[in-house]
This record gives sequence, structure tokens and C-alpha cells, in this order.
Amino acid sequence: MTTTAAADLRSLIDTDLPRATEVRRDLHAHPELMFKEERTAKVVQDELRGAGVEFAAGLARGTGVLGYLPATGDPGSARTIGLRADMDALPITEDTGVPYASTNTGVMHACGHDAHTAILAATARVLSRAPERPNNVVFIFQPAEEGGAGGDLMVKDGALDGSAIGTPVDQLYGLHGWPMFPLGHLSTRPGPVLASCDEFWATINGRGGHAAMHHLTVDPVVAAAHIVTSLQTIVSRNVDPAHGRVLSVTDISTPNDATNVVPPCATIRGTVRTLDEHDRAVIRDRFHAVVTKTAEALGCTAEITYKSDYPVTANDPGATERFFEIARTTFGEQRVGVVPEPCMGAEDFSFYCQKVPACFFLIGLDETGEGRMPGLHTPQFDFNDKALPTAIEAMCRLALTPLN
Repeated sequence: MTTTAAADLRSLIDTDLPRATEVRRDLHAHPELMFKEERTAKVVQDELRGAGVEFAAGLARGTGVLGYLPATGDPGSARTIGLRADMDALPITEDTGVPYASTNTGVMHACGHDAHTAILAATARVLSRAPERPNNVVFIFQPAEEGGAGGDLMVKDGALDGSAIGTPVDQLYGLHGWPMFPLGHLSTRPGPVLASCDEFWATINGRGGHAAMHHLTVDPVVAAAHIVTSLQTIVSRNVDPAHGRVLSVTDISTPNDATNVVPPCATIRGTVRTLDEHDRAVIRDRFHAVVTKTAEALGCTAEITYKSDYPVTANDPGATERFFEIARTTFGEQRVGVVPEPCMGAEDFSFYCQKVPACFFLIGLDETGEGRMPGLHTPQFDFNDKALPTAIEAMCRLALTPLN
């Protein structure tokens, strides 16, 4: 049961919507890469300051911002809800043709973080005007989701434990715009919702020489080709086929500029995604063995870099059930669904999930009804502003519903 009537909350959201849209489009026009979100962080601070929301800045290598809004009763005895948004853009050249397209050549908001930030700023403004707030609210504006693990840094800088500002977070929620789902449809699932993410680089060292005298060389390209093929047996033979997992070699290169030269080395790189930490460890161990031994069998040596980036994003069952209850009560059963299978993409929201009960949910953006909206991480993607009111209300209701 919430403490602010639905009509009153929607009136506050409707009043704020022009500002939310303006902020979203301003951020879209001025995207910044990970750990360079200086302007974005300033916009966030200005919005929080204007709403009278206390904040701490300079977190996570300088651009993270943490806002705090106490409960209207006794903050010391109130529970605390955390709400999170990511702020960084991607190194992609925009091709949307919208009036507010990126002014930063080669950088764009191709994943909707402009909207996530604008939604959370609007949520802070609306909640600051709510007549009653049963929970304390912590607003987490983090940098560097796109590969920089900004979520991990925010956790380490006190975003959850109350050491940076406010009170310790009891439950945390985050959202992501989803162009594959119908406009305004809310979805998630308990347990794994997004995969872990690891990256690898392997340099295969042989002995170069004239391509017409291959018997005098040790060809690292042949070895690399065998390794790429052999790596596919890991997911097909070494882990449970019922478990979601991906091992993709996405690049193979050599220092060659000529067709008649066997190069001295070849490098492969790619990614591993899993939904289970045991499978993750098995694939990592088998990767090292396959690469090393296959290279050795073909007369080469291998230098491996294997980087564990993001853990599995696993929703807490209790926080997820609370989300479903609030979303269904607010928007109706027909607009709320269960994601049938996890996505093999990755999210650094996972670092928060390891520390507090958390739920990551998706909001649909596609109003065509035919799945024709440009996808995430493409030059044509643009967040659908028609989803803003639903997203803001969902975040507000999660903050305003008393946490037992």
C-alpha cells in the first residue's frame, strides 16, 4: 500500500514530464564515454540541487553522483530504497536524424543511458514533492556501465552502505529500456536475468617467414584457426547443455601487411557469457587448456589474457516479487510480464546484486507492435520518450511503497 494516491502521483509526473523530456534530449545531444561523464554529472547535480535533494559527487573516479532523500517521518527508523541509473554513452557514430542527435562526433547514447539518467533525475524531483515518503531513498547515478564496471566502483565508494551519504540501502532497483518489448510493458524475472561477461585475448607465437617456404616456418595462423574451432567444443561438450553460455571469438588478426609472408604471431580475442558461476569457472579453465595445448601441438606457444568483467545479474526473489506486486497494482496485469529466459547480455548492476537484495527490470519501447524498432548498440537507436511517464512512475512507486 502506497502513501501517495495514484492520481496525485501522476499529476506530479505529468507536471514534470516536459522537464524530464528536455533533460533526456539534452543528455542525448551531449553523450560522454565512460569515466568522462563530467557534463552529465553536472546536469545531474543541478537537477538534484534544484529539487532540494542532498547529494555527494566525485565518486567512482570522479563522475559518480549519489543523492539522498530522507523519509518524511523518522529517517532513522525508516527502511531505505535504492534506485540506480547509468550515465555513459558508446563509441558509435549516430545515424538517427533526430533534432537532438549527438553533437559529439563518434559518440552516442545507443543504449538509452540518457533516458535512464533523466528518469532517475525526474524521479528525484517528483519524490521531493511527494507529501509523504515512508522510505528513505538513495539515487545512484553511476558512470562506466559500458565496460568500465562503474557499478563496482560505486559500491566500493559507499553507494550502498551509507558511508558516502544517507543510510544503508535495504533494497535496490534499476531499469533498462528494451526495444524488443511493447511500449510501456514492464518485465523481469527472479534469479539470473543477464549473463556474466568475461573477455579474452590470446597471442599465438610461431616463427615467421616466406609463405612459399612454409616448411621453414611455424605458422601461428594455422594454429589460431585450429584453436578457434577447438574452443567451440567447450560450450558443446564441457558444460551442461541446458545452461545458457556463449563463447565467441570475435577477432583474429596478425601484424601482416603482405600475402606472401607467414607472420610471427596471430592474436584472437572474444567474449564468454554464462548464467552460472560454476560454468564460468569451467569455461575459463578449459579455455586456458585448449589454447595452450593446441598451440603446443602445432609447435607454437600462447600468451593468454583472460579478464573477468561482470558477474551474473541475478535478481533477488523477494525484491522481484515486490516489483511484480507494485507493477501489477500500478499498471495492470496486462502490462506486466515475466521474462521467459535470461538475456546473454551483461550489466554491472550485477555488482549491486551481490551486496543487497536487488531487482533489474525492463521497460518496453516499441510502439510499432512489429519489433521494427532499432536495437540497442546500433547507430539508429533512440529511446522512446513515450516510455518516460511509465518508467518514472514505476521508480516512484518502488520508492513510495512501504518496505516491510
